[in-house]
Amino acid sequence: MRTFVVVGIATVLCAGGLALAATPASTSLRVTYWEDGANAGTVTTWTLRCSPARGTLPRPAVACRRLAASGVKLFAPLPKDIVCTEIYGGPQKARVVGTVAGARVWATFTRTNGCEIARWARISPWLVPPGGVTS
Repeated sequence: MRTFVVVGIATVLCAGGLALAATPASTSLRVTYWEDGANAGTVTTWTLRCSPARGTLPRPAVACRRLAASGVKLFAPLPKDIVCTEIYGGPQKARVVGTVAGARVWATFTRTNGCEIARWARISPWLVPPGGVTS
């Protein structure tokens, strides 16, 4: 009798462990966007959650698919010793905070030089607006 109880408890614990392992890591982001980064002006904020795709971000399903394909590397900062073209892309600024597949994300995006413009382009237009010089 004792053997059956021990086997039953072990089975329940293993099944519970499998259920936890099968749970997908969460993706939940808050995107804050400033059209004119130099001014406090208008701030737009969107939310995004995946599995299932939802939130206030336009086209959340597209954003969730892109995040699933590329992951947190989209939010990696530029290397400190990188050489960038000195080209101005516009005043826009965005901040993305949250988790992607369970990994914490906190990234700021600008369009102040060629490297930052390329970084912005990797998350645009599915996570932030395309941006560009407006005046």
